[in-house]
Amino acid sequence: MSMSCDRVGNLLLVKFSSKGASDLCIYVPAVIVFWLLKHLPVNQDPNLQAPPAPPAITQQDWDNPYTPRAQYVQCKELPGAIRMTFVLDAKEDLTVVLDRGNVELMRQIMIMYAKDLIDLDAQ
Repeated sequence: MSMSCDRVGNLLLVKFSSKGASDLCIYVPAVIVFWLLKHLPVNQDPNLQAPPAPPAITQQDWDNPYTPRAQYVQCKELPGAIRMTFVLDAKEDLTVVLDRGNVELMRQIMIMYAKDLIDLDAQ
C-alpha cells in the first residue's frame, strides 16, 4: 500500500497492491483519514515485521479519471488483522484485509500526511 496527498489537502490517493492481482487506487477524503487515525489500533508488538515494499504512485495514477472516491469506510477488527470495506462512489465497494504490519504502515503514513490535510471536523 502507498499513499500520496493532493495539493489542496482534502484527499489521499491510496494504492493497494496484492499478490496475484493488479494494483488498485482509490481517493480517500481527509475526513475518513482523520476518522481512521482516531480508530486504528496502535502497534504494541516491538517485533512486528514490516510489509513488503509498496507500489509506486505515479502521475498517471492521479490523472486516471476512473479512480473511485471513498464515501465512507466500515472496519471490523479480526484476530491479527482489520477488514476495511470502502464504499465507493463509482465502482463496487472495495474490501481489503490488512494484517497488523499493513495497519501500522497505513496509520504511520496517514499521521505523516495529517499535517497536509484539512480536518473539517476540527473545532
